[in-house]
Amino acid sequence: MSIRNTRTGGQILIDQLVAQGVERVTCVPGESYLAALDALHDSPIDVMICRAEGGAAMMAEAYGKLTGRPGVCFVTRGPGATNASHGVHIAMQDSTPMILFVGQVDTGMREREAFQELDYKAVFGTMAKWAVEIDRPDRIPELVARAFRVAMQGRPGPVVVSLPENMLTETAAVADAMRIEPAVSWPAPADVARVSAMLASAKAPLVILGGSRWTDDATKSIARFAERFDLPVATSFRRASLIDADHSHYAGDLGIGPSPGLKARIDNADVILLIGGRMSEMPSSSYTLFDIPTPQQKLIHVHPGSEELGRIYQPALAIQATPAAFAAAVETLKPAGSVAWKGEAAKAHSDYLAWTEKARELPGHFQYGQVMTWLRDRLPKDAIVCNGAGNYAGWIHRHHRFHSFASQLAPTSGSMGYGVPAAVLAKRQYPDRIVVAFAGDGCFLMNGQEFATAVQYDAPLVVIVVDNSQYGTIRMHQERDYPGRVVGTQLKNPDFAMYAKAFGGHGERVERTEEFAPAFERALASGKPSILHCIIDPRAISVGKDFVPAVKA
Repeated sequence: MSIRNTRTGGQILIDQLVAQGVERVTCVPGESYLAALDALHDSPIDVMICRAEGGAAMMAEAYGKLTGRPGVCFVTRGPGATNASHGVHIAMQDSTPMILFVGQVDTGMREREAFQELDYKAVFGTMAKWAVEIDRPDRIPELVARAFRVAMQGRPGPVVVSLPENMLTETAAVADAMRIEPAVSWPAPADVARVSAMLASAKAPLVILGGSRWTDDATKSIARFAERFDLPVATSFRRASLIDADHSHYAGDLGIGPSPGLKARIDNADVILLIGGRMSEMPSSSYTLFDIPTPQQKLIHVHPGSEELGRIYQPALAIQATPAAFAAAVETLKPAGSVAWKGEAAKAHSDYLAWTEKARELPGHFQYGQVMTWLRDRLPKDAIVCNGAGNYAGWIHRHHRFHSFASQLAPTSGSMGYGVPAAVLAKRQYPDRIVVAFAGDGCFLMNGQEFATAVQYDAPLVVIVVDNSQYGTIRMHQERDYPGRVVGTQLKNPDFAMYAKAFGGHGERVERTEEFAPAFERALASGKPSILHCIIDPRAISVGKDFVPAVKA
């Protein structure tokens, strides 16, 4: 590639993003990277101005989930970087490609603890796949290209790139890097044959889908594979959109409080085909579903990162391959004859429907479960549903049914405050799709300021705030371990409907179940970002059947 005319480091950097096909970036501006901001002025890249670095980083992570290409976020040094660390941690645990560009002090000031100075390699060393500082503008194409490759290849994850302020204003004549496409690891034909042989000898196999590096075509291919072999298919924690919930072979999701029927199927399985996932703490019920290090079931583990194969569970067959490559490799695979488990997939799906169909009665006038089942029927199949963390999310996982690829945006890391920024990005990315964010009252105020970003960019998402005036998950554990001793979990909340109106959005307060449907329709019809402030009884703390707080909040 020919060398371009002399440019500043800021111009070279933004030209690399254009070369990599970056269509939008999120940011909170800072003086430490003004030269890069100035270069963005003349670029075709959409710049989303956010209200806090945590929200900006979470939006970038959500972009990575939706597209498979790295979400890009710019923040300033010191506090800006540490605020953004929330999104970096989510991207790491969720295996999401993301690049965080951080302003840095002048290279001549390093090691003096200059204004807002941090050693980003040390700060992010255990949180990101790679952290690098670029000292010379002529190395920007090289290191940015590498950042994109590291973020996408193997097990995807976040990369942090530090940008010294003087480096961005220095000049160089250097060629742009070529567009990076991640290397794809394919299963060996012998391994595909072994998969077929292991299934042929199985009596009770089960497939679990998880992780990243999927495509819409790959999910459909695996669904066809399951049909040919009549295999029950489960999804891991917050990966439910990897198969249509209406598919006749879907057995449900593995997360916090999985269905007893699905858990029994795993206990009784003799072959488990795990594609893409890691079966970490949440989907494995705190590492109790499978024996460690060697599961009693024959485990076939398919994962794009070699470091994950055998890291916790020793598989009978380890296959280093991306889910998309594995799906393509088994596209024509067929059983040699009739299968011993014929009909079990249909039973598993029937169990899933029974487990999720009807919501239990809760204390109070607002029946959250009934609202979820109403939304399940009301929302189109391509609607994007977002949430952060908290007990309120249990109703989504239990009763909502995902139908479209990448229609679920939720952190497997369990980070609060994720739903609103993720929904803002999703609505910006897909303006013609309905986007709904769920948040508890505690969860919402951790990044609720990004509702202003939705208003600024005319992104008419709907935020459903489930308000029980407490940090419900912690309260639940508190009541279990220290009954009657309530401390540190009670909240006094603002009027979230008025909050929405103050920002220029639409807001309504919902106190009874029958008020929700018309309020939701009015929110959609308003054409504005909306908040429905739903008041739920503090005793309605769990989607399960066995918990009511011992004392009132």
